[in-house]
Amino acid sequence: MSNLRVNNYELLPFNLTAKPIMDGYLAMLRLDTSDYTFAANYLWLSGGSGFYAIIDDTFCFFLLTNGELSMILPPIGQHQNVVNAMRTCFGIMDQNNSATVFTKIEYVDESLLSDFATDVEEGAEIFDLFEEYLVERTLVDYVYNCSDLIELKGNDYASKRNEINKFKRIHPDYQMQLLDNQQHSQGIMDLVNGWIAERMKYMPGEKTDAFLEGIYSERTAVKRMLRDYEKLDLIGLVIIINGTLSGFTVGEKINDKTASVIIEKTDFNILGCAQFIFREFAKLLSAEYHVDYINVGDDMGFENLKKVKMSYRPNSLIPKYTIYKRQA
Repeated sequence: MSNLRVNNYELLPFNLTAKPIMDGYLAMLRLDTSDYTFAANYLWLSGGSGFYAIIDDTFCFFLLTNGELSMILPPIGQHQNVVNAMRTCFGIMDQNNSATVFTKIEYVDESLLSDFATDVEEGAEIFDLFEEYLVERTLVDYVYNCSDLIELKGNDYASKRNEINKFKRIHPDYQMQLLDNQQHSQGIMDLVNGWIAERMKYMPGEKTDAFLEGIYSERTAVKRMLRDYEKLDLIGLVIIINGTLSGFTVGEKINDKTASVIIEKTDFNILGCAQFIFREFAKLLSAEYHVDYINVGDDMGFENLKKVKMSYRPNSLIPKYTIYKRQA
């Protein structure tokens, strides 16, 4: 991918060479939000092309989709540099884009809004930012206490315990293995392809296009994960049942105390497999990586995914916002 020049600014391709640069700037923030890592963004870039630039000593991450520029994250850097960088970035997007509707900054962590405004009403869904921008609350990240996911104590987790116990009773010879991208690649792709085929059997016709678009992104992310697994500092676990890879989960450490789940897939014909591998991953992250919390990302606006994530009783929800340029 070649560089992109807009308004005298040169935007560089967002590839593996950007990882140490982005990591250095992210280290200034120490956020628990799932979007603020290199790997999470690198894996899910199939919908467009990523570019970055260092502006006012901040890391500015752009997404080019069908010729239109937006930003995946706000400028990342020291507080005193961020506001000027944001204005410059909006200028770059305005210069490139065909309409202001495409000009926006997504996945802005709530704690970073203080970099742009000091008078933000708690819980507000939409509010003004200076006189130039409009801010909208969009999604939330779901964060769990590791010990809750491991112990599953109390009535709130009764159904999870029952599903795990049934799984262990029906499949006593299961094997848990650390993910090895060489050893497990074919099994993971077979599982993903089988999962897609099963879902398509029951997919209403009017939802097919949206499903195929989403699954293309997910399949591309899985391929990229397998190709660059070691370089991305990922953590993965697979489950083998009767010689067949029947589930996998992949995440990373966001900071010293919080890890994430980036991609997880199980054979949904095997009851309890998803609940079991999620708990085993929590055990691994707690015992080997010494984290206290697990962030499983947002629900992408899907009500069924929201119900699943809420059923695990999150320890906290991290609101995320989108900043738009106010139209003249």
